[in-house]
Amino acid sequence: MVIKVSGMRDASNIHEVSQLGIDWVGLDFRPNSERYVSQISSCAGIIPDYSSLSALSSQEPSQKNHRLVLCGVFADDMPQNIVTRVFNFNLDIVQLSGTENMVMIDNLRHTLDPDIHAGIKIMKCLAITKPEDIEKYKEYAEGIDYFLFEIDENIKDWNILASYDGKIPFFISGNISIDDIEKNRDFHHPLFYGIDVNEEFEAATAIKDVAALKDLLEKLK
Repeated sequence: MVIKVSGMRDASNIHEVSQLGIDWVGLDFRPNSERYVSQISSCAGIIPDYSSLSALSSQEPSQKNHRLVLCGVFADDMPQNIVTRVFNFNLDIVQLSGTENMVMIDNLRHTLDPDIHAGIKIMKCLAITKPEDIEKYKEYAEGIDYFLFEIDENIKDWNILASYDGKIPFFISGNISIDDIEKNRDFHHPLFYGIDVNEEFEAATAIKDVAALKDLLEKLK
């Protein structure tokens, strides 16, 4: 299971989280978000320099081959803004959390790959408030690499996704806490790829609680 920790922007905090073995980090580029990442390149320190991560990893055999996957979160943004951030932050994945359609997504991919970032991946976020919402995936079935199913926090039961019959792997999000993970420990789906955690694992806005994330990883073993 891949663990994606979203809503990060502090370089030292990202560095600490990376040493836990977290797989993906989400950087929020939505201007109205409390966790908004300003347009500053990694050289200015908004995210850690990969060379420093590599140096530390060489001292810790358990993390020797670990590299964070960086996912940028956008919603109905101008394609040029997305392209600029993919380039400046060396993003591996673009997460689209607005009303983007397949025409926009196809154009974005062709702009990014291969000239800006060869092999860039695209994730589409879909809000799930009732079982019928899952059918929305069919609009994007041929043009993306991952779904992020954002389950309404009042539902909490991941089995609402049991009817998903697409071919694209998916993540689950929706204010996920350790309690939610415990309650859904028996959830299984052949295309369930990982979880996306955020606010429930924060010590302060955009600052993740490293101890809580470590506890999460222990419980998932």
